[in-house]
Amino acid sequence: MPVDVVFFGPPGSGKGTQASRLASTLGIPQISTGDLLRSHVARGTELGKIAKPIMDSGALVPDDLVIRMLKERVEEPDATGGALFDGFPRTVPQAAALDKLLQEEGRAVGVVLFIDVSDPVIVERLVRRSLLEGRTDDTPETVTSRLRVFREKTEPLAELYRQRNLFHRVDGDRPVEAVAADVLAAVNHAAGRILA
Repeated sequence: MPVDVVFFGPPGSGKGTQASRLASTLGIPQISTGDLLRSHVARGTELGKIAKPIMDSGALVPDDLVIRMLKERVEEPDATGGALFDGFPRTVPQAAALDKLLQEEGRAVGVVLFIDVSDPVIVERLVRRSLLEGRTDDTPETVTSRLRVFREKTEPLAELYRQRNLFHRVDGDRPVEAVAADVLAAVNHAAGRILA
């Protein structure tokens, strides 16, 4: 039975690290919509040609276009055993669209993992990272603004998945190994089998 996992968390939560570890452990692809969009644009696909001017303008690519890309990706052979959706859905309408897409494939979201880290810790992490990497985009003000938008969009999504008994909050303010152990335990619990 396919294991379809939704994985999300605020910027700076360590979500990317944990998502790639879990995908590798489960032997399923990690599907990031950002990576998908960039791949389609780079390959010059039909969908990529539609998405490129939208992305170049700085606007958000419409959900229907993203869903079409996700549908193609989910139908690839390496995703027949499941997929890890990294950072998607971000809104309740996107969650409904993902449900519909998976339903058409005879699948469903099995577990939703939320890597949670407090806002002050995230601000500190991202500002420190930007100083180390010489980046100028992660100031305390911009990080705080991004977090506010994330929390506004994510809270309703968390509640939706809570009502469906799929939501697992993982404390991300701990060492990587401790977070990874909790992530795998949540998936094992949801799947009802040992995947370690």
